[in-house]
Amino acid sequence: MTGPQEPVRPSGLLIDLDGTLYHGGRRIDGADEWIASLVASGLPHLFVTNNSTARPDTVAARLQEMGIPAAPEQVCTSAQAAASYITAELPGASVFIIGESGLHEAVAEAGLRIVATGADVVLQGLDRELSYERLTGAVRMIHAGARYVLTNPDLLLPMEDGVIPGSGSISALLQAAGGVEPVVIGKPSRILVQYALDRMGLTAEQTWMIGDNMLTDIAAGAVAGCPTALVLTGITTRDNLESYVARAGVRPDLIFDNLHELQTYISSRLGT
Repeated sequence: MTGPQEPVRPSGLLIDLDGTLYHGGRRIDGADEWIASLVASGLPHLFVTNNSTARPDTVAARLQEMGIPAAPEQVCTSAQAAASYITAELPGASVFIIGESGLHEAVAEAGLRIVATGADVVLQGLDRELSYERLTGAVRMIHAGARYVLTNPDLLLPMEDGVIPGSGSISALLQAAGGVEPVVIGKPSRILVQYALDRMGLTAEQTWMIGDNMLTDIAAGAVAGCPTALVLTGITTRDNLESYVARAGVRPDLIFDNLHELQTYISSRLGT
């Protein structure tokens, strides 16, 4: 474990998923034991994901299948945060969605109106059945004055057989054709992190952000004011750490080689 400073004892944790607790369908070593130890200690924690396609109960079920304790109410998705953001900014807004079922359901549950034309907001996430017709509709609504909200800027998503274009790649087209930059909800934006903090009822200073990606997890935690803990279980490694630090413009407060080290350290801080 290394890092520039010793953060305060955590009152809660925000935990990334892909690359931190699992790779695709494979659980990362120690993920089940670590999360079980958090449950046993009573330390509040939420799973925070840029994924806008899946419902919280689907995410929780996937974790449970890997032996990782999780409940739907412990999952914070960029879709939920986007719906919350739009509700706060434009109560009762009409929304045109480019996205999948998780995004549609989050918007509907927030009481917003989903429309096919004349929207107040174009809300875009990953959509693997996207048509040119719907892209055209989104561009025309943006030109007509609709606000543009992006669930997350991920350009690529790793799959079992290789990468696929992510929501950020779709956004590149909409930004070029629409002529405006979106409000970004997911990491590295602070909006998703703040949404999770509000749900926990904790301040940023009390809550650690834990993840494997310097450019999303650690950057988002830092901009929100959270102590950050990087685990070298995914994208960031000892070999590429300094290049990612330079690109992110921040350095994590703590660095752990694996989840076993992280579990030991947190347990020592909690006195458990």
